[in-house]
This record gives sequence, structure tokens and C-alpha cells, in this order.
Amino acid sequence: MEARMKSVANPDLITAIQHLQKAIHAGGVDPLVLELVHLRASQINGCSPCVFAGVQTAKKHGETDERLHNVVAWREAPFFTEEERAALALTEAATRIQDGAPGVTDEIWDAAADHFDEKQMSAIILNIALTNFFNRINHTIREPAGTTW
Repeated sequence: MEARMKSVANPDLITAIQHLQKAIHAGGVDPLVLELVHLRASQINGCSPCVFAGVQTAKKHGETDERLHNVVAWREAPFFTEEERAALALTEAATRIQDGAPGVTDEIWDAAADHFDEKQMSAIILNIALTNFFNRINHTIREPAGTTW
């Protein structure tokens, strides 16, 4: 696959993304949880560059291949904590917003809120939204895996 554009980034966009990333990482959420969230949303959306980048970044934070290979099947895999499971369930519900999808149910919200305070929930929600933002840009411009902005 060949990218349709070299980049959609401009200086204002880069600055805005940097501010969003700073806000996400200031939320007090374990960086590995944030990477799992990013990876799962990107898997759902079929965004190969974000899956590639998510795996690379998670590995830099010390994530194992065993867990990374099982994010796609986190419900059945024994490798994830209850906190991680709550974040992954929230990620799936917030990402899958197609017609008829139930979205973030009270049960999913309450499970996540049991593990994360409001500041952390805000960071996770923003991380989900930013990941979906990148996924959609990458699909539109056909960004290949292994490249970076």
C-alpha cells in the first residue's frame, strides 16, 4: 500500500496533538494501560500503522509479547488485570459506535469508574478519542504500517 499523502500534519495540528498527549499522560494512568487502550482501538479499526506503533511503544514501556499478542482476545486471555480489562471494555464500547451498537453502557462505565478516578477516566477517554482520530486519518490517507508522522 502506498500513502496518498506524505503527511496531513501542519504546525498547528502538531502543537494541538502535543497538548492532547500531554493532557493524557498527566492523567495519572499507567502508561501500559494507555498503550493497551491505543492498541485495542487500533485493532478494532484495522489501523495497521497505529497497531504497529502501539506495539512498538508498549514494548518500550516493558510490555511482553505474550500480552501484546492477546490484546485482541483479552476477554479470554488470563494475562490482564481487572483494571486493564475495565479500560479495554471501555475502549471497545467507545470505539464501536456504529449503528445499533449499545455504546458505553452503565455497566461498562461503572466497571471502569471502580478502577479509575475522574482525572484518569478523562485521560483514558481522551486517549480513545485521539486514537480513533489517528485511525481515521490513517485510513483516509492510506498510511502504511512502519511509518511515523
